[in-house]
Amino acid sequence: MKSKSLLAVLLFVAAASCYAQKTIIHCGNLIDGKSNEVQAQMTLVVEGNKIVSVQKGFTSPAAGEKLIDLSKKTVMPGLMDMHVHLESETNKDQNLQRFTSNEADVAFRSTVFAKRTLMAGFTTVRDLGGSGVNISLRNAINQGLVVGPRVVTAGKSIATTGGHADPTNGYRKDLMGDPGPKEGVINSPEDARQAVRQRYKDGADMIKITATGGVLSIAKDGSGPQFTDEELKAIIETAKDYGMHTAAHAHGAEGMKRAVLAGITTIEHGTKMTPEVMDLMKQKGTYYVPTITAGKFVAEKAKEPGYYHPLVVPKALEIGPQIQKTFGEAYKRGVKIAFGTDAGVFPHGENGKEFIYMVEAGMPAMEAIKSATVVPAGILGMSDKLGTLEPGKLADIVAVDDNPLKNISIMTNVTFVMKDGVVYKQ
Repeated sequence: MKSKSLLAVLLFVAAASCYAQKTIIHCGNLIDGKSNEVQAQMTLVVEGNKIVSVQKGFTSPAAGEKLIDLSKKTVMPGLMDMHVHLESETNKDQNLQRFTSNEADVAFRSTVFAKRTLMAGFTTVRDLGGSGVNISLRNAINQGLVVGPRVVTAGKSIATTGGHADPTNGYRKDLMGDPGPKEGVINSPEDARQAVRQRYKDGADMIKITATGGVLSIAKDGSGPQFTDEELKAIIETAKDYGMHTAAHAHGAEGMKRAVLAGITTIEHGTKMTPEVMDLMKQKGTYYVPTITAGKFVAEKAKEPGYYHPLVVPKALEIGPQIQKTFGEAYKRGVKIAFGTDAGVFPHGENGKEFIYMVEAGMPAMEAIKSATVVPAGILGMSDKLGTLEPGKLADIVAVDDNPLKNISIMTNVTFVMKDGVVYKQ
């Protein structure tokens, strides 16, 4: 009996010792997400899934502690992309796949896209619309069944009949049916409230609406407003009641203006944003998520015969090339910027290109990095856990081989990834 008790004690001590093991990370350069200065020769101490200490100099590991040597790299908080679509990826047969892919096909492909995103250094993403498989993907990642970033998801986007996120756009008439609030299609304030509540019931974390027409939907209009003021108010008020923030896909100025006045949290794309809308966003504290990479990709692919549906091509050629210029104007005018790419519209894993385009348009490299770290954490209500490297925060840590303030293109080649204290790439 005594031997059994002694064994139990020894097992408990061994388990406690294992759990308490610390990881010492030597950082050649450190961008902590708070300061605008790069700090040389710093040490991060990680215990479990949290950062417990940030120290000057290279601290030697004690017995039993693990050392990760990033002394020749620049270390920063895990990156956050505020606009991805993990269920799909661009290809010339994408419209056909809507009819040939089962839900399981979508789910298995999404795991590949999720892993590729994490390996690119993006430890947290906001999935702004799919079929709802993205909710199950989030759950599988949280349960450790799938490798991927931390996912905050809108589930299925909310649209109006024939609007950008109407799932039956481009179908044969006998297949269109009449999708309603359950499917994310609304035509009144009452429908709007029901659609938000349905997203909540389905397990969505936040709400995404398509406030204007879009580029890749099989519909003629690419920028006109698609919600009434009353519908927008109903969506945003109901989302707030359920503790969810809101994002609005928007290309045209009128749709943006209506969404901003109604209290939307973020505007996505913002292609034809006017100075009036920019000033309104500043007044209301609305964030702009530009997605320059997607704009450049669709503009280029629209020149390739047969890649997009004929209704898509003229919209892509018109809207795609404008986004970078709009971003530059909005930044210089003082609009708050959050990093987002629309990955899925272009290949997943290439999210880091957005940094290059942001800097090209006039945003300093450090601000671009903060737009992908501390800024998104605030929007997501996770500032107490993510966005900076400081004691008490979750150990989401990435590194690159050069100083991004001198060479921003290095952000396309993240060589170390730790998420929640677990190393996924080294």
